[in-house]
Amino acid sequence: MTISPADEQLLCVLRENARASTADIARKLGLSRTTVQNRISRLERQGVICGYTVRIDQELEQSRIRAHILITLRPRQMVAVVKALRGMHEVRVLYSISGGHDLIALATTTSVGEMDVLTDRIGTIDGVERTNTSIILSTKFER
Repeated sequence: MTISPADEQLLCVLRENARASTADIARKLGLSRTTVQNRISRLERQGVICGYTVRIDQELEQSRIRAHILITLRPRQMVAVVKALRGMHEVRVLYSISGGHDLIALATTTSVGEMDVLTDRIGTIDGVERTNTSIILSTKFER
């Protein structure tokens, strides 16, 4: 599946604010409202746009404790561990990675104590060999 440079620009605008009106997006991109709506519809039909989400206010988000949790697995435990992590609402994103670890989770809690409990819970999942947690201090930018 390939997308045009104009579609890339549209996706960039939608990443900034998926609730922007078609008219506002059209003005920003220098396109007609109909063209923008047709492009969005086509990208949805093609599965390029899979859904829309909520972004939390930056001040509120930064008041929470966010961390990257590197996870090393025992052999052949990926499926079971991913299933267990999917059930933890604090784990926002889970990536399979190369290198010395197998997974990296982005987790959010309301306190350091809750993050401590979460990392302990992750460490006790059958199939997890070890974890290494890094607290995020600030976000320099996000797209």
